[in-house]
Amino acid sequence: MNRASRFWRSTVGKKIVMAVSGLIMIGFLILHVAGNLQIFEGANKLNTYSAFLHGPANELLWVVRIVLIVAVAAHLVSAYQLTMLDRAARPVPYAQQKLQAATIGSRTMRVGGVLLLAFIVVHILHFTTLTVQPAPMVPGDVYGNAIASFRIWWVTAFYVIAMIALGLHLYHGAWSSARTLGFEQGNANPFRRPVALTLAVVLWAGFTIVPVAVYFRWVS
Repeated sequence: MNRASRFWRSTVGKKIVMAVSGLIMIGFLILHVAGNLQIFEGANKLNTYSAFLHGPANELLWVVRIVLIVAVAAHLVSAYQLTMLDRAARPVPYAQQKLQAATIGSRTMRVGGVLLLAFIVVHILHFTTLTVQPAPMVPGDVYGNAIASFRIWWVTAFYVIAMIALGLHLYHGAWSSARTLGFEQGNANPFRRPVALTLAVVLWAGFTIVPVAVYFRWVS
């Protein structure tokens, strides 16, 4: 316990926890987008997939949910504590900053993280608990609920904006996690991050195409 406590109290320990929890969430996102894209195969395919997750595989789904909840909590706590440590180390901001390797993703990590947390809450209330219903929704009819919701312009706009924030967060987060864990070595060009860029673009596109396709009636 003492070793675990010392590990958590250290800056390096918090960064490792943040990196590992981030990679767990990326893994979930890959599975999630693969499930979402089944909307292009029709109502039966998507609703059957959803029923499967809530049927015999329900126990496994709860294991995944618990792991994901722990990862999200660990990510949030470590991010907050690292922010506080950073501010405590430098209570007076620099008079002038020269950002040599900063990207939009790195500069918006904190704000983007807060926005994504808010989006996750709304998304769960929207499609999981059906508490928020911008259009009439039917339990179990994931396909119909998606069609009804994303035909509303402001719902689609909300999801598209949130996915832009996700893409930016992933671009820096995936690269930063890999570097923290030693998978990414130093590069003469700090902006050359092909794996992080590919991952961010693919996930952003995969999540964004669903509401956009429904809104423009490419899916009906």
